[in-house]
Order: sequence, then structure tokens, then C-alpha cells
Amino acid sequence: MTGAETRDLAGTVVVVTGAGGGIGGATARLLLEDGARVVAGDLREDAVRPLLDEFGPDRVALGIGDVRSAEACDALVAAGASAFGRVDSVVANAAVGFYGGILDVPAEQLELMVDVNVKGTVWVARAAVRQFRAQGGGGDLVIIGSVAGLLIGGGKEAVYAATKGAQINLGTALDRELRREGIRTSVIAPAGVNTPFAAADGRFGEGDPADGPFMQPADIAGAVVHTLRQPRRMRTELWTMWSLAEEH
Repeated sequence: MTGAETRDLAGTVVVVTGAGGGIGGATARLLLEDGARVVAGDLREDAVRPLLDEFGPDRVALGIGDVRSAEACDALVAAGASAFGRVDSVVANAAVGFYGGILDVPAEQLELMVDVNVKGTVWVARAAVRQFRAQGGGGDLVIIGSVAGLLIGGGKEAVYAATKGAQINLGTALDRELRREGIRTSVIAPAGVNTPFAAADGRFGEGDPADGPFMQPADIAGAVVHTLRQPRRMRTELWTMWSLAEEH
């Protein structure tokens, strides 16, 4: 009996937004350890420079820019094609979250969250599809959403939930739009992960996400890699992930 078929990611080119953060950083690293070449996108070069220093320019390219800009997202994907000749997958991970009631967060912070999580994902998706179509052969777009977007999140995150709901609906609709071209769109929607946002005051009540059994960034990164390694005949349209510490 043979094992399940998987796709070899060695040599493939993957763009990861928010690669300087918890989930994005873990995803970029795990992809590199699996043999992929990575375009590490982030607002700050110092956040992703360690990946380049460790793995070298033959494996890592940097894409510094703000996903709120369509032009910056186009440039990020183009950086992969320029450095490595093509782009096989794009992971739309960059996001902003603020925990609090509808009136607890200043308007400018809510605007930032909407712009990064919704517009930023749209611009990344457009850049990815444009590249996939130009080079042919299909591709993968993976969006990091949240269970908050499925009406099963906790309280005090209404606007965040709205943005994550938009990401989930975007991904699901794009999968129907693009799958006949061989472009797969997957949404991975975790619950609480031990990141700075998740550790914000009140997010876990009396619990400390560092104490577990909450999920860790590497858990979500593992789901991204698993999704990309699925044979091309398979699609993971929506994958929800919960820790043992949470109820829903």
C-alpha cells in the first residue's frame, strides 16, 4: 500500500504577505524548509531580512510594501516572477486586528483594519490571478481568514469578524470563478492563535495563549503547506481550525 499522493513544493515559488509576523513568518519558514522559494512580503524590511540572511537570495526575495496599495501588491507578485521566473502560489496572510467593542476602537484603526483585511486581500488576489494567467498552468491562492468570519467568533470583534467574513466570501467566490483555469483558491480560517493580536487584553479571558493548548503559528503554517501539497485534482475551499482550549 502506498501513501497518499502529494505535490512536491521543492523549487516552487510562493509569495507570502505579512511574512514578518507570527503566522506569515512561520509559513514562510516552513515553506523554505520544504524546499520552496519564497517572496517574503511585509511593511518592514527588518521584519523579513532575517529570512534572506539565513536562506540566501537563491531561495528568498523580499517584497516591501503596503497591501492597501494595489500597485504594491502587483509589485510584490512581480518580484517573484523577476527573481525566480514565475509564481506558483500566493498566500494572502497580511491582516490587522483590534479586539474591542464597536465603540472601543478609534475610527482610524477600524478603517485600517477594513483596508488591510478586505482591500488588501482583493489587491493581492488580483495580482496573483494576473500572474497565474500570464504564465499559464494554474496556481494557488491561499487566504488566511478566521472563524470569526463564520458568525461563530467571540464577542468584541464585530468589525474584525466583518472583514474576515469578507475574506471567506471572496475566497469561496473566487474558487468558483477560477477553478476551471486550474487556479485553486483556499481559505484557512483558524480560531485563536498565539499571536500578538490573540494575546490582546480580554481575547482569551483569564487564559494566557502562551500556556496552551491554544494553537501556535506553526500549526496554521502546517495547514498552508498541507493545502499546497494536495494533488492538483483536490481543492480545500474552507478549512476551519480550533484549539482544544476553545468552545464553539
